[in-house]
Amino acid sequence: MAMNAIGLEHEVRELLTRLGVQESRYTEGELVVRTPITGQVIAHVAKTSGPAAQLAIDAARQAFLVWRNIPAPRRGELVRALGEELRAEVEALGRLVTIETGKLLTEGCGEVQEMIDICGFAAGLSRQLTGLTIASERAHHRMMETWHPLGVVGVISAFNFPVAVWSWNAALALVCGNAVVWKPSEKAPLTALATQALFERAAAKVGGVPAGLCALLVGDAQLGELLVDSPQVSLVSATGSTTMGRAVGPRLAKRFARSILELGGNNAAIVCPSADLDLTLRGIAFSAMGTAGQRCTSLRRLIVHESIYDNMVTRLKRVYLSVGVGDPRESGTLVGPLIDARSFAAMQSALEEARAVGATVTGGERVGVDGAAEAFYVRPALVEIAEQAAVVKRETFAPILFVLKYREIEEAIALQNDVPQGLSSSIFTLNMREAERFVSASGSDCGIANVNIGTSGAEIGGAFGGEKETGGGRESGSDAWKQYMRRATNTINYGTDLPLAQGVSFDIAE
Repeated sequence: MAMNAIGLEHEVRELLTRLGVQESRYTEGELVVRTPITGQVIAHVAKTSGPAAQLAIDAARQAFLVWRNIPAPRRGELVRALGEELRAEVEALGRLVTIETGKLLTEGCGEVQEMIDICGFAAGLSRQLTGLTIASERAHHRMMETWHPLGVVGVISAFNFPVAVWSWNAALALVCGNAVVWKPSEKAPLTALATQALFERAAAKVGGVPAGLCALLVGDAQLGELLVDSPQVSLVSATGSTTMGRAVGPRLAKRFARSILELGGNNAAIVCPSADLDLTLRGIAFSAMGTAGQRCTSLRRLIVHESIYDNMVTRLKRVYLSVGVGDPRESGTLVGPLIDARSFAAMQSALEEARAVGATVTGGERVGVDGAAEAFYVRPALVEIAEQAAVVKRETFAPILFVLKYREIEEAIALQNDVPQGLSSSIFTLNMREAERFVSASGSDCGIANVNIGTSGAEIGGAFGGEKETGGGRESGSDAWKQYMRRATNTINYGTDLPLAQGVSFDIAE
């Protein structure tokens, strides 16, 4: 079906109007926004100037000084109200995510649902920011641990999850008593504008929210650098490439600021002889091809036991050659477009490098879609390769799945771990020993280790993040909230004596 760029631009305007974004924000700016669905321009967004960005950071600092004294359950009411605004606009914001990033419509709406879920999680958490009571060695003393708001939290997000990653950070940061300044990807400013408008709508309904509590900076990497270098920003959560993390991490460390780094992933799945192959095939397909391979948790390496290798690869080839590639808004489409020409070029370069070392490539070619000559649709690539060559150890942000063969489970786990990245991993097996070995200390070295599900599709209840070059950061569930607060250990003497710890004696005479 041919696509109408004028119709898309009109639809974007209708969606932004519904979501509360002023027309001047997306029609009178110098930042050109293209949809990967057609490759054509759909908006012109105004950038935030350096001085304006600094004013926003200053205002966030002042807002924090007020917000930190608001009781946490009341702070939770703001986040709960944001979740209600998102729930009312799931379809509108989800569709905007699809148009701006090329995700399937179900994925776009799923991303908004993830925002709603983390708002619910954070609102409940606002009544559970608990510390500890610790036994003191001194009589008539009580020792305890308390948690306090940290300051201004900077959020730098990537195009592939243009709003969910912000919500992971903002929902927790806000209930913990912090202010938030957000610098989204310049490839996805429209969804950020819409999310900011929904936040402001929620704040107006709740009332008592200090001005500047949640700010949005639209522009290029220089704004991100401003956040990273500002002494008023206590923590920066940055999602992106390992290259970006290498630049951000040392700059934050230089001024002793905190960082939450969510960087590259080169995720693997091991398929064992006992695996349920029907379930495994479905798990592989979504993990490897969902979001056109543009998730940090996308499956990029498949390590298959030699006894089932031929069967598994034959079945995968049929899926790869028949999967629907096209407009992500249409039913029947499972693979939408790459974000831009640069991503397409990187994919083709990686495939050529794989061929040069003897790999066999199925798929990977550009797919023509009517009305989308300037867009970059590709058939996902299945690459059979004999060993874990250099191209396999690098993350290529595209739908490429390298398939390797193994004989013993120890060999498979060693292959899984033998890459610089350490985000997500999985094993497909019905053998309890293999499953338990994989999630043990001597198994996967990733932050996420799954059994009989793929590498993608994490729930908000668990802490999200990875090890090694993935950066070590953790966001979303579990006790990730502690990163957004400062810890204080308090000792209270309610007696009349002053004993010192460790039996130290220090008697003075008047």
